[in-house]
Amino acid sequence: MTLLGTLEQLRSLFAEMDRALIAYSGGIDSTLVAKIAYDVLGDRALAVTANSASLLPEDLEDARIQAAEIGIAHEVVETHEIDNPNYSANPINRCYFCKSELHDTLKPIAIDRGYPYVVDGVNADDLSDYRPGIQAAKERGARSPLAEVGITKLEVRELAKHLGLPWWDKPAQPCLSSRFPYGEEITIAKLQRVGRAERYLRQMGLKNLRVRSEGDTARIELPPAEIKTFVLTTDLETLVSAFQTYGFRFVTLDLEGFRSGKLNQVLEFAR
Repeated sequence: MTLLGTLEQLRSLFAEMDRALIAYSGGIDSTLVAKIAYDVLGDRALAVTANSASLLPEDLEDARIQAAEIGIAHEVVETHEIDNPNYSANPINRCYFCKSELHDTLKPIAIDRGYPYVVDGVNADDLSDYRPGIQAAKERGARSPLAEVGITKLEVRELAKHLGLPWWDKPAQPCLSSRFPYGEEITIAKLQRVGRAERYLRQMGLKNLRVRSEGDTARIELPPAEIKTFVLTTDLETLVSAFQTYGFRFVTLDLEGFRSGKLNQVLEFAR
């Protein structure tokens, strides 16, 4: 199917919904969903962002800015998944409890405001990855328009660019809890130090990156092609000192390089 044909399918899907509440993180997937929902439904579409300890403050600000530029009504709600020991213990299905908290918060809002549908930004590629949160959303009746139409991550970016969204190439930014190996307890203090460390690197001009946290160690992941330049041009002593003020004791660089979802490889080895 052509790009325009896919876009028409999405528009038709939203037209059938009549009113929709969008679980809107500010990432490119949910931003595309919010854009199309607003284009079709206007003031019958509402974008809601969940703010919690696992969301960087600048990501929340990005979500606000993007929603304003799109024109869609936007609200922020607080979620407290960190208070759930099933989440903070960081089991392999941690994401299930995160999305349970999210949709248990959004669904009552949708019912109270007269929105028959809560929709998210899950795309077709997500269905082939280990994403226990998808099941939590389905159990609560959420819909995933991008996945329903079969749109991949690459097609999401192509559609976003076609629609003139300036964030079409925005790097993926999953919640900060994804920086910890399964089984390591997640706390607000740990989330904050990871967030500060990643903010430090972004202020250096880096975009695609992760700071993985294992105990007292920070492991920086960068695209392989950027590693050599990073080592040669960065004041490593200053960087290490900054990370240590955030609460890390050791700072390392992953020589394999950045790979989204890398910590899920332990699940592959366990099979």
